Amino acid sequence: MASKQENSQTFLESYFKLKEHNTNVRTEVLAGFTTFITMAYALLVIPNILKISGMNAAGIAGDGANAFSVLNDPVVGSAFTGMCIVSAIGTLIMALYANLPFAVAPGIGLTAFFSYSVCLTLGYTWQQGLAAVLVSGILFILITATSIREKIVDCLPQNIKVAITAGIGLFIALIGLKSGGIVVANPGTLVSFGDFTDKNVALTLIGIVLMAVLMARKVKGAMLISILITTAIGIPMGITQITGLKIISAPPSVAPTFMALDFKGLLAHGGSGVIGALTSVVMVVLTFSLVDLFDTIGTLVGTAQRAEMIQPDGKIRNMRKALLTDAIATTFSSMFGATTTSTYVESTAGIAEGGRTGLTTLVVGVLFGLSLFFGGIVGIVPAQATAPALIIVGVLMLESIKDVNFTDFTEAVPAFFTIAMMPFSYSIANGIAAGIIFYPIMKVSTGKYKEVHPIMYVLAILFIIRFILLPQ
Repeated sequence: MASKQENSQTFLESYFKLKEHNTNVRTEVLAGFTTFITMAYALLVIPNILKISGMNAAGIAGDGANAFSVLNDPVVGSAFTGMCIVSAIGTLIMALYANLPFAVAPGIGLTAFFSYSVCLTLGYTWQQGLAAVLVSGILFILITATSIREKIVDCLPQNIKVAITAGIGLFIALIGLKSGGIVVANPGTLVSFGDFTDKNVALTLIGIVLMAVLMARKVKGAMLISILITTAIGIPMGITQITGLKIISAPPSVAPTFMALDFKGLLAHGGSGVIGALTSVVMVVLTFSLVDLFDTIGTLVGTAQRAEMIQPDGKIRNMRKALLTDAIATTFSSMFGATTTSTYVESTAGIAEGGRTGLTTLVVGVLFGLSLFFGGIVGIVPAQATAPALIIVGVLMLESIKDVNFTDFTEAVPAFFTIAMMPFSYSIANGIAAGIIFYPIMKVSTGKYKEVHPIMYVLAILFIIRFILLPQ
C-alpha cells in the first residue's frame, strides 16, 4: 500500500506535469525556496517606498532608513501585510492556474513610480493612486480576456525578444552590483566602484565567489546554499542582524489600507479644468498599464527562453494565463493597499535552479503566506547575500546576446537600445519602449516598412506620448 508521502508526490507530479517538463518535486521545491529568498527583500523595501508616498500614520514622507522600523507604523505595517497577502494570492494563481515558475508581487519599479511620480510629483494622495491602480488592473483583465496582450507579445520582432533576455540580464546584474555596494553613484562619472575595504562590499564579493564556484562545479542548489552560507558569514561581521529578533509574531492589521481607494478624489484631481484633470488621470492609468504590461512581458519573454518554455510555434507556454494572473493580482493589490503587481525578474533565480512548473511558485506562494507571521525574520537575509544571485543570473541570461542579429543595422539599433536602456534607465519597460520606438523608425527610413507589424506603430506612438506627457 502506497504511503501518504508517495501519494502526495504522485499527485504533485500529475497535477504540475513534472515529468513532461523534465523536472521533479525536489528540484521544484528547491527552486521555490531560492526564488523566495532572492525576492524576499521586497517585503521590506516596498513598504519603505510606500512610506514616501505619505502612506504612514503621520501622513508625511519618511526616509525609511530602517527596514524593520516600518512594521511599527500601523499604516505601513498594513502595507506589509497587504503585500504578503497579494503576493501569496498572485503567486498561487500563477502556480495552480498557469503552471509556470514565475512569482507575482507588487513591483518595486512600479511602486517607486507610484510614490515618487504619482504622489510626490503629480500631487495625488496614496488613496487616489490606489484607485488608479485598480482601474489599470481592470483594464489589464479586459485586454487580456480579448487576447490583446498576447497579440502584443506575438508582434514583437524576434531580435527584440532575444535582446530583452540579454537586457534583463544586465539590468538585474546592475541591481545586484548596486545592492551589494560594488557599484555606487559618482557625481563625476555617474557610477564607479564602491569601497572594497567596506565589510558590506567584502561580504558581497565572498558571496559572488562562493556562488560562482558552486555553479561552475554544478552543485545542486548552488544559489540557495551560497545565500545561506553568506548570511551566516554576515553574523560575526555584524551585517546579518539577529539581536532582539522575534521568530514568530502576529501580522500587522490590514485595516488602515484595505479598500482605501479614493475614486472621487482621483477624478477631481488637477487644476486645469475637467479636460486637464481627465488627461492627467488617463496618463497615470496608461503609464501603470504600459509599464506593467512590458515589465511582465519582458520578464516572461526573457526568462521563458532561459527556461526552455518556448513552444514550437514560438509562443510562450500558457502566456495568456500568466498575463491574466498578473491582471487579477493587480486588481487585488489595489484593494489591499499595495501597488501594481508584476512578474518578478528574480524568478530567474529559481529557474536557474531547475524550476519549470507551478510547483516552484506554489512553494513561493506558501512562503509569502507564512511571511505574515515571520515579519521579524524576513529581513535576516541581507542584501549582500542575495545580490550575488542577481549577478550570477545576469551572467546566465546574457548568453542570449549571441542570437541577436547585429549584421542588419535596422535590427541591431533597436536591439541595442532594448539592451542598453534597461540598466542605464533602471527599467525593463524603458528598454523595451526604446526598442519598440526605434524599430519602426529604422525599418521605415530604409524602405522596409512591410517588416513592421501594425501593432508596433501603435505601441511606438503610445510610448512617445507617455515619455512626453509624464515625468520619469
